[in-house]
Amino acid sequence: MRLTPGPARDIDLDRVDLFDLDLYTSGDPHPIWDVMRARAPLHHQVLPDGREFWSVTRYADVCRVLGDHRDFTSERGTVVTHLGTDDVAAGRLITSTDPPRHTQVRRAIGSKLTARAVAPWEGRIRRAVVRFLEPALDGGTFDLAERGLRLPAIVTGPLLGIPERDWDELVRLTAMVTAPSDPHFQHGGQAATLAIAHHELVTYVTEWVKRRRSAGHDDGSLLDHLMSVRAGDSPLTDEEIALDGYSLLLGANVTTPHTVSGTVLALVERPEQFAKAQADPPLVPNLVEEGLRWTSAACNFMRYAVGDTRIGGGTVPAGGAVVAWIGSANRDGSQFTDPHTFDVTRNAKGQVALGFGPHYCVGAPLARMTLRVFFEELLQRFGSIELDGEPQHLRSFFIAGMTHLPIVAQNRRTP
Repeated sequence: MRLTPGPARDIDLDRVDLFDLDLYTSGDPHPIWDVMRARAPLHHQVLPDGREFWSVTRYADVCRVLGDHRDFTSERGTVVTHLGTDDVAAGRLITSTDPPRHTQVRRAIGSKLTARAVAPWEGRIRRAVVRFLEPALDGGTFDLAERGLRLPAIVTGPLLGIPERDWDELVRLTAMVTAPSDPHFQHGGQAATLAIAHHELVTYVTEWVKRRRSAGHDDGSLLDHLMSVRAGDSPLTDEEIALDGYSLLLGANVTTPHTVSGTVLALVERPEQFAKAQADPPLVPNLVEEGLRWTSAACNFMRYAVGDTRIGGGTVPAGGAVVAWIGSANRDGSQFTDPHTFDVTRNAKGQVALGFGPHYCVGAPLARMTLRVFFEELLQRFGSIELDGEPQHLRSFFIAGMTHLPIVAQNRRTP
């Protein structure tokens, strides 16, 4: 998906198909979202197979849908690939539950992922990032998007307690879940790809739990911690542990690599921004927030209206699926001045790339630290970055990312 809008053009909102994969693979939804925010902040679409959904695109409406579980529930599913079929794990999977259960489980998991809790990991993460970047310094072509898919596993694998021999397979499976229509990851049709990936990921965590229980050993990893989490008065069942472990794997592997590649592409296309960030290292946290806003890697999330609900100047009927477009909210001019400009000096802390409300990304402190360390090391080591081929965008209306970003980097000469 292009992250910078092309020339303005007439857009017929009655003919817009927000599930058109070509729009995200080779097109640009931003001009469409611009028009939707201005003229149709609540947009209704019926798919050829009869499924329907309502879209909200304004920042305030997106925050309301994501933040108000009493009007917009998560308990039927939260990702658009589930549209039309309720999530079979609803009420058990952490991403498909509402408070109070969601809060109980989230609080227990989040205690291991606070900024203070993950701070001791910075040195290990920095060493991992340095090793990741080293091949790019030899002057040859380095496919940042392709290689970057493994970056979260390098960082979070040890934290989760997953052995390195399993990282590549888990990265492949999580990519299948989030982009089941992309030819790089597809096995058969979209439904088959999702079924295979769901089954193998849940089976992996289930077997992992069985081995850990039989070994009777707790190494302090996050997956080990899941075995002690309670929802109310009851411990999680092994099935619930497997489902929430699956959710943690997805969360760890989805946002960071696409934020990295999308932000690097923005810097390549705007060398003045690269130079500005490089000359002023304290700008790196700003760069991270602007990169999250700009890329909006998790492009949308879905909720269901609990009752007939007024929003965006219209009404969503009870039971209606509502898609909150993160990528649009993060380009809303009422929230961000000159929103289609990438600016490393911008204070973009209000961006919602990591979600909003009860389901705000539980791993946000770790994600931010990883991104900060990555760009600190990149700006310190690279004197310049250029494209060495055309970027190839992910075929997905859920995740905004790339499958290929070939770059050539030059070492930075330091005094």
